Amino acid sequence: MQKHVIRLNEADNVLIAAEQLMPGDRLEGVEVRGLVPAGHKLAARAIAAGSPVYRYGQAIGVASCDIQAGQHVHVHNLHMADLHREYEFCKRKRDCPVDPGRDVFMGLRRPDGRVATRNYIGILTTVNCSATVARAVADHFRRDINPAALQDYPQVDGVVALTHATGCGMASQGEAIDTLRRTLAGYARHANFHSILLIGLGCETNQISGVMAAGELHEGPQLHTYSIQDAGGTGKAVAQGIAKVREMLPATNAVQREPVSAAHLVIGLQCGGSDGYSGITANPALGAAVDRLVGAGGTAILSETPEIYGAEHLLTQRAASREVGEKLVARIEWWKDYCARNHAEMNNNPSAGNKAGGLTTILEKSLGAVAKAGTTNLNDVLCYAEPVRARGLVFMDSPGFDPVSATGQVASGANLICFTTGRGSAYGCMPAPSLKFSTNNACWERQGEDIDLNCGTIVTGQDTVDGLGEKIYRLILETASGTHTKSELYGYGQNEFAPWQMGATV
Repeated sequence: MQKHVIRLNEADNVLIAAEQLMPGDRLEGVEVRGLVPAGHKLAARAIAAGSPVYRYGQAIGVASCDIQAGQHVHVHNLHMADLHREYEFCKRKRDCPVDPGRDVFMGLRRPDGRVATRNYIGILTTVNCSATVARAVADHFRRDINPAALQDYPQVDGVVALTHATGCGMASQGEAIDTLRRTLAGYARHANFHSILLIGLGCETNQISGVMAAGELHEGPQLHTYSIQDAGGTGKAVAQGIAKVREMLPATNAVQREPVSAAHLVIGLQCGGSDGYSGITANPALGAAVDRLVGAGGTAILSETPEIYGAEHLLTQRAASREVGEKLVARIEWWKDYCARNHAEMNNNPSAGNKAGGLTTILEKSLGAVAKAGTTNLNDVLCYAEPVRARGLVFMDSPGFDPVSATGQVASGANLICFTTGRGSAYGCMPAPSLKFSTNNACWERQGEDIDLNCGTIVTGQDTVDGLGEKIYRLILETASGTHTKSELYGYGQNEFAPWQMGATV
């Protein structure tokens, strides 16, 4: 079979290998010089040392030495560069028609008007010290351990404990504790949790009262709190938690799915284990699905600020206002300072797996990552775990580490996560179902039991970006209606709760 390469833009001076290329292969008038793995780049023409290397019609770095046509272009001869970007605020802002009555899914309408895609009881902790008690309470209601516990409550998706590694050894005021409390409050308010149990130890820095005040939360039939110390120890605390959950079960079970507008969907966009195909297949296909969702009145949250670095100008050009665009630039500047303070570099991302998959610099990775956001206007920029207030495409500041980023998106209100992967991923994000899309056929063949849809067929010509965008959008509606994802079937989602830990631990 004839081998082929992918030319993404006429301005590019690299081609993408659609499969492994061998020395002597001749494609697009270029003779391959050396082995080029699938998804990696080869020079389409000679590139002089110090000259920009272009992919997607954008510079992704500079050649660190002279590169001959046909040579493999990667970390050995392509370096990061601080390249100037023109922000051109609102230049590509456009009219984005919205029809909230166009599409529906079978959702769970809460009395206050919020709409859920799942129906859980959640157990949250103020501090790591209460994690064991929280897990013990949740384990009592696990269907695989104690089937009788929920047999009379078929409408309850489960009882889940979301524990974390902090909550003490931190300042009682400031950015770190504010971020943690904002995250916990976002989960406590999340539509996919019918009821919440918040458990503390009693003496921690992150007191229950502080979480409640910061999130403007109030005790009631659907929100109970207590501490292990006040309960009288571990055994009594576990028994108290089990009793509280039993009280919550009848009301949690008294729900029925009904047709609701797709405008109630808030999708968190993630990519993990990215490779050279991510920006060609799964990410733009997800972007096509996002355009459909936004057109139906729904909301998509793009995040992972270090992974838009070098591509932020593509978003500022689509900003709904200059203020929105400048908020995004401010987050980029914060990250530059944050990295400098911690003796790190933005180009520390990509990971080893990203590089093995063909990505070289963060500029290249970011240009592919932004494709998840589709083509509509950027309507708002949020701090980590800040509640979503605008519809359409929004951006939430977060690290590039997927569990931390997705945790913030769910705290902001995402009721479903869409996750693209090239190297393979095993991930879930309770209480929001998580859909995963592979960027290449090899990943699908190797790890299909964890992937919900393969987008590698775009490379082989069996599908188009827009065609798979439609499939992804329909899969989103089905999942929001109750169809289980692969990660849900394997029970992923509790261990992956990972609030952003900021500041010093003392």
